[in-house]
Amino acid sequence: MADPILVAKNDSKECFLLPDKANRHGLITGATGTGKTVTLQSIGEAFSRIGVPVFMADVKGDLTGVSQAGGGNQKVEDRLGMLGLKEGFEYAGCPVTLWDVFGDSGHPLRATVSEMGPLLLGRILQLNDTQGAVLTMCFKIADENGLMLLDFKDLRALLQWVGDNADEFTTEYGNVSKATIGAIQRGLLELENQGAEKFFGEPAMKLQDFMQTIGGKGVINILEADKLFNSPKLYSTFLLWLLSELFENLPEAGDLEKPKLVFFFDEAHLLFNDTPTALIEKIEQVVRLIRSKGVGVYFVTQNPIDIPEVILGQLGNRVQHALRAFTPRDQKAVKSAAETFRQNPNVDVETAIIELGVGEALVSFLDEKGTPTMVERAFIVPPHSHIGPVSAEQHQQLLANSLVAGVYENVVDRESAYELLKARTEAAAVAAQAEAEAEAAQKEAEQQAKEEAKAERASSSSRTDSTLGAFAKSAARAVGSNLGRQLVRGVLGSLLGGSGTKKKSSSWW
Repeated sequence: MADPILVAKNDSKECFLLPDKANRHGLITGATGTGKTVTLQSIGEAFSRIGVPVFMADVKGDLTGVSQAGGGNQKVEDRLGMLGLKEGFEYAGCPVTLWDVFGDSGHPLRATVSEMGPLLLGRILQLNDTQGAVLTMCFKIADENGLMLLDFKDLRALLQWVGDNADEFTTEYGNVSKATIGAIQRGLLELENQGAEKFFGEPAMKLQDFMQTIGGKGVINILEADKLFNSPKLYSTFLLWLLSELFENLPEAGDLEKPKLVFFFDEAHLLFNDTPTALIEKIEQVVRLIRSKGVGVYFVTQNPIDIPEVILGQLGNRVQHALRAFTPRDQKAVKSAAETFRQNPNVDVETAIIELGVGEALVSFLDEKGTPTMVERAFIVPPHSHIGPVSAEQHQQLLANSLVAGVYENVVDRESAYELLKARTEAAAVAAQAEAEAEAAQKEAEQQAKEEAKAERASSSSRTDSTLGAFAKSAARAVGSNLGRQLVRGVLGSLLGGSGTKKKSSSWW
């Protein structure tokens, strides 16, 4: 059985997080500057010390210090002295793997378009219901036609192919509007301009690389998210996709002595902003069931009211830092937060929430029976590691010495939808050209045959005319000669004949 994790302490009470209850999820809340990040670091490294791998997103760029031993921080020394923890407190760092969706500050972290799926991709693209339905249809067409969707160019080629051949899919899938295809394509272009196309492709992230240990310590996987956070939809949807992958691919484990992995979801309010009901239900299902896979999920945000109640009720381990009560919404958040704790007669929770100092929190964890303990007002135990970012040289060393160094750096571009559709298009173009050439040759042959037939007719007509002409001339000559003779005989003969008769008569006389 793993030792309990000391998270917070006051004058009379030590507050422990039980490893075998850590997969019942948790919540870390508080206003900006109240100590949430240090609490996140302290709990994360505590899990690492007992051999539990951790994933956390570094939105502010100051969590890499968990890789180095602490020390030399007077505030930490003072806190340890106040809590009576100096004796036996050893500064130490944790094994760390750095990841970066853009591949700039960490190892590239990729997924394929197919793995992301139409629901989450539609959320990133902020598609409406109609556009989302068309995107889902395109994924189904790709599956049925054996078209792998690995990267953005695959999806672009698929969308263009579906749009160009929309009439072929209408009967089976329904109408496909070119305007809708165009809207999705524009959304992809916008994501590309943000550099998001680097996230889609291969080699895709393998879950086992998130769940490693070194020297008995769990590896802390840090997502360098300072740049990614500038695209809130992409950031939150990526983390949700990662949770979904864990849920869908890890085997059932039941209640373990300690989790297989602890997942910290920082700036969790982004996950639920403008999120469709269907997706909220999906998130609720993942959070509810993923604990049976041995994964603990800890949401980190400013106000408890950022989390839907259906999910908030599943977060058994709570750390509540100070909240501000300047507006009606803030006052509602304070009241809501106070009501979610198991009341302690010695603590006025609603008042304490607005009085807490930096590094001080209201704490309640699950006990051995899985029941929330009464809330305690206590100070968070400082981390054993360095607070703040590492130097540039240390950052490079972390990358070079990582267990996955060189595994994800080189992009692999397998034959997929883009290449197959391009080949189909080229083959169709060649076939069309061949058909056009054959048709042109046939027309040319037919035209030549017509011209030859015409020429033959003209030649035959010429020969006929020549024969008839000769015959006519011959006949004319013959007729003319005969008629001539007849005329001569008839006319001249009569004349001459008459004269001759007279002469003959005359001679007879």
